[in-house]
Order: sequence, then C-alpha cells, then structure tokens
Amino acid sequence: MFKKSPNHSQLDAFTSPETLFSGNTLKMYEDDKAWHNQFRKEVSMRIDEGVFSPLYSERNGSPNASIRVMVTMMVLKEAEGISDQKLFESCRFNMLTRSALGLFNACDLIPTESTYYLFRKRILEYSQETQENLLETVFTQITKGQCTEFEVSGKRIRMDSKLLGSNIAWLSRYELIHETLRLFYKEIKKSVKKDKEIWDRLDELMQMEGKKVVYTSSNIEIKSRIEELGILINTLLPLFKPTKPPHYETLQRVFDEQYSVDQDKVVLPRNKKEVSAKSVQSPHDTDCHYRNKGDQNVKGYSFNLTESCDDDNSLNLISQVTVKKASTSDVDFLQTSISKAQDVFKNKPQYAHADGAYHSPDNQKFCEKEKIELYLHAIQGARSRYEFHYCKKGELSIFDAKNNMNIEWAKLIGKNEIEKWRIKTENGYRYFTQKDIETSLLRRKIAETPIETLQKRNNVEATVFQLGFRCSNAKTRYRGEIKQQMWANMRCLWVNFVRIMKRVGRIVGKSFFCYIFVNKLQHIDGYLLKTKFILVIKTVNRYVNKNIQLSFS
Repeated sequence: MFKKSPNHSQLDAFTSPETLFSGNTLKMYEDDKAWHNQFRKEVSMRIDEGVFSPLYSERNGSPNASIRVMVTMMVLKEAEGISDQKLFESCRFNMLTRSALGLFNACDLIPTESTYYLFRKRILEYSQETQENLLETVFTQITKGQCTEFEVSGKRIRMDSKLLGSNIAWLSRYELIHETLRLFYKEIKKSVKKDKEIWDRLDELMQMEGKKVVYTSSNIEIKSRIEELGILINTLLPLFKPTKPPHYETLQRVFDEQYSVDQDKVVLPRNKKEVSAKSVQSPHDTDCHYRNKGDQNVKGYSFNLTESCDDDNSLNLISQVTVKKASTSDVDFLQTSISKAQDVFKNKPQYAHADGAYHSPDNQKFCEKEKIELYLHAIQGARSRYEFHYCKKGELSIFDAKNNMNIEWAKLIGKNEIEKWRIKTENGYRYFTQKDIETSLLRRKIAETPIETLQKRNNVEATVFQLGFRCSNAKTRYRGEIKQQMWANMRCLWVNFVRIMKRVGRIVGKSFFCYIFVNKLQHIDGYLLKTKFILVIKTVNRYVNKNIQLSFS
C-alpha cells in the first residue's frame, strides 16, 4: 500500500543530535551551510513521492518504506561511486549521511537491503511496461524547483555527449556466440533430452569457457567451431520455439545477426562486414551497441547532457540527461534535448550552443521554427574550395578560394525538379545543390561569430567529465539502457547539488560580510558615506538569493 513519508520527524529525547552532540560538534552539525543540511533541503525534501505511487497497491498490503529515503540513498551511492555494502553501512552509522536522508534520531531505521532492491526492480519493470523512467521524472521535478528558486532562466543552453561502456566483458565473435548458447543451454539442460547426440555434444562444448577456447585454439579451429555452433543453434531453436525459455530470443537474435541460411538450408557464418554495429554485443546486455568514434571503441551507450549557461547567472544546472545506444548520432539528441529543457527552465531557450556533430538541416529548421539561435563550434567535413554569398540584391555569388576570384554559374532543374547550380572547372562541370549552399553559408556564419560566443560551449565538457568521473575505464557499473538512465539521473542530481551548495556558500558569505560592515557604519558620523554604501549593498542584493536580503531598518 502506498503511503507518503512525513515531512518532519519527531526528535527522540535520548537519541536526537541535541542529546548526542554538544559544543562545537553540535554547531557544526546544525550549520545550515553544511553539505548534509543543504542536501536534505535541496534534494531530499524536493522528492515528490507521489510519482512512485503506481508501483504500489492503493489498498492492499503493508505500507511502503520511505521512498524519499530510498531515492536519496541512490543519489548518495552514485555521488561517491561506492558499493551497496558501503552505502548501507554509511546510512546506518554515519550521522551526516543520516541527516542528509532526513533521519535525525539514532534509532530511526533505514529500509532493509531487500526492500531497497525490490524498489529498484519495480522501477525497472514499470519503465519496461510504460516507457516511463520514474527516476527521470523525479530528476525533472527536482531540477525545475531548483531553477525556480535560484532564478535559472535557461535562455541560453549548451549540450555535449559522452560514450560510456556497459558493464560487460569485451567478447570476440566466437565468445559472443558461445556465451549466448551457454546461457540458453543452462536453462534447458534440465528439460527432456530429445536428442541424446545433440545433448552430449553440447555438454562437451560447454565444459570450457569461450575465452579459454579462443586462447587455446587456432584461427582455423575457431572458424570450424563457429560453423558447428551455428548448426547446433539452428537445430535447437525450432525445438523450443513453442515454450521460448529464458535467453531464447537473445539466441535467436544472435543467430540471425551472425549466420545466414542459404536455399539448401546450409548454415554459414556471415561476413564480418555484414554484421551491424547494432548487433548484440553481449548476452548480458542486449541493449548496448558498438561504436567507433575517433580513437574510442565502445560497447555501450551515448549520454547527452544539456545545461544552462545564462549570461546573468553564474549558476548552471543540468536540465536533462538522455541515454541512448552507442550507435545513436549526436544529431538525434538536439531536438529532444531542447524540448525537454523547455519543461525544466523558467524561460524558453533562445540560444543553444553545441559542436559540429549536432548539425543537420533538420536541426537547423527546427531551431528556426522555435526561434532559437543555434551556435555551432564547427561543422564536420573539410572546407570546400567554393564559397557562396548572397549580394544585397539577393543574387547568388560563387567565389573560388583557390584562384581568389568570382566565377560564373548557371541554374538548372534536375531530376525530380531539384534545383542545381553548375560551374565550369578545369576538369569539366561541377554541380551544387541547395544543401551545399546552406552548408557554405553556415560555415561563414560560424567564422564570423565572436570567439567569446563560441567559447560558451566549452565548459559543458567539464560537466560531461563530472558525469563519468566515478566510472573506471570509461565503463559504468550497470547493464541495460534503463539502468544506465537511472544512474545518469542520480549522478546529475549530485552534480547540480554541488553547484547549488557552492552558490549558497558564496551568497551567505557575502551577505554576512555586508551585514557586519553596515553595523559598524552605524556608529560612524558620516551620513553620506553610509548612504552610498547602502546603495551599493542594495545593488548587490539584486544578484543574490531573494530569500537572503539585507535589512537597513
């Protein structure tokens, strides 16, 4: 049965902080600027537990454990990148961690390990059924509240992406097929053995791990084994199609991607070039894809971050993080990221900063439709020899950068009534389309953009670095797209919190200094000096949190 947690807990007479601590220790514990008090205020108490009500029955069953505590535990786990054992140890015995969770009394209990894992399992299953990640919903809700309180407008945003590997081993082609078949055989070996010869051969093949087979066999032997496994899989799949035991669909997918069956029903391994990067990379994580980006080879996912970079506010908050398979291009992130940013920030984005990987004609048209100025750092591809310009009268001019001269052109109508422009070169004729002209004009626009404007995108790379800071060897601890999204949201909540905590520390420090200085001025016989200083303080107050204003009465 779903039940919300109380916003305030009653202090115990024997186990409350006032009883356990005293002196400077108690002052440090109760300091509003301390991280645990700030975290409880800016993250824990902003969690809307009602978001998770679909996971529980409305009437039947025992009341759920505190959802606020369990979500906060997830954030703290990803903040430090610690194990579950260390997380529960800290939540049970570390008073600062307990304060961050909203547990003030030493006798307050935390959810048990089984309850915590069941909660995560329910979020995963709900996301698979409804395509809604509840932790992503909570992240949006929390960040929206933070943006409202700290006046983060979001008129100017920037984005970047990062590839991170899944928590899987790097498998060769044979290892992938062998491991997938092993998992499937593990499920079916207790069933009725319909063909003793096949079962005996499977027992023999599965006795040795795939990596040991690769290590101890020659290339010819590996090729022969791949062909044999293909024949066995092709025999097993029809036998278990009616029941479809666990790993059946994965085995079917691996077979379709790695093998082909000719007209004579002969099973043959596919050419490696025919195997797509979107094929199964591991039977333990069937969501991840392969991608080769520059000098980085990844079997995992692409993480795209969007954050504010307002000119009038130094506090930049991450508005959303989207996780897709590694084969997803950066182009596919831009429109979704901008749309989601509009749901978080106070204002609609007016300026967007990204690198050249986000450029496409569709994205340009989208930004024009939404009246968003898109600043690209560069465009992929080499610079063309020919540059296009439009004169004041709207006439097109083609400039040859190599010969440093304007050249004549002719406009033609090609197939499907597509407009083309033709010029004469040393080797004959060359044709240009409207897309070529638009790309040239965009390159010119980027070249004319002030360097200060282009550099506004650079700091988002530091945010991307912080996202994967706790990832060893550029790999997360999780498998599956949903779990990767859950991890990314929790990690970004922590990054936003650290930025808010630093901002609050600066505001409180400045306000305290000004308060002391004004009090001293009250004892000085200099009305003019005091008046001018108060005007300065009022100006400073425009840029600090409205909840912390100085009083001059």
